Amino acid sequence: MALNQHHISSNLLRSDYSFLTNNPRKFYSVGRINGNCRLNLKSYFDHGLFINGGFGKMPPHKLAYDSKIAMNCSVKSTVKVDEAVETKPINGFGDFEHRSPLRFLDRPMPQKLNVAVDVDEVLGSFLSALNKFIAARYASNHLVSEYHVYEFFRIWNCSRSEADIRVHEFFTTPYFKTGIHPIPGARRALMNMSTYCNLSVVTSRQNAIKDHTIEWIEKHYPGLFQEIHFGNHFALDGKSRPKSEICRSLGAQVLIDDNPRYALECAEEGMKVLLFDYDNTYPWSKTGSATSHPLVTKVHNWQEVEQQLTSWVPS
Repeated sequence: MALNQHHISSNLLRSDYSFLTNNPRKFYSVGRINGNCRLNLKSYFDHGLFINGGFGKMPPHKLAYDSKIAMNCSVKSTVKVDEAVETKPINGFGDFEHRSPLRFLDRPMPQKLNVAVDVDEVLGSFLSALNKFIAARYASNHLVSEYHVYEFFRIWNCSRSEADIRVHEFFTTPYFKTGIHPIPGARRALMNMSTYCNLSVVTSRQNAIKDHTIEWIEKHYPGLFQEIHFGNHFALDGKSRPKSEICRSLGAQVLIDDNPRYALECAEEGMKVLLFDYDNTYPWSKTGSATSHPLVTKVHNWQEVEQQLTSWVPS
């Protein structure tokens, strides 16, 4: 079943809940809106907010904006209504009753931050998988701690073109297709952040692995990113596009990236950057002048990312 914006605005603000379900002991969990917000009626009842037919207080987390139902949200197309879910009495209340209309606190919706997120070493452990392939294929063993720069030819003692060929060979193997694991804490943090951030992926990955990258993101981070953009850097063919240009076209206010070069590039364009150095184990993220730039902040895990972004949310 699909509802458009008119259905949402006209039905959710009335006391008639029949469009949700005809069974008063069930309600529809309204899922993802293909736009700039998500809609989840269940969060109100889980937090005990349905009081005497209305909503009595804000959610406990000041940034839980997605539970304000479709207020000031830009809905591009449709929402999906999932199957009915059994409910239990909350705070002593049992079945829904047709009483007063839903009431909302008279507060404006805060503006969301536009955040661009890198993939390799930020969402997934690319380098660890690559090292395993290089060891198996070329009998050359390397540790993540050896990569003082994120330029593989310098670490592998080969030409730049040879390094690019090896990386593209890696793309065809199970080491790449199934061997890259998510960074711990990323999914939970991104789920929280999605309530106050518009999240997009901006990666330097090549067009040759675009389809697999999208599949990997949807598998490990389903529904969290609005857009996915590829810079096509270090590619065997095709034009590349600077990350700063992509971020600027998205209106990104913040970039989360592990590479100091990209961090400085975007900071000089006026964007805030969270330079990601997971557990202080990325030597390449400690080099260059990016860390001294006033718009660059070093973070060491996804909890720190979330905390920093929370402090930047417009009030």
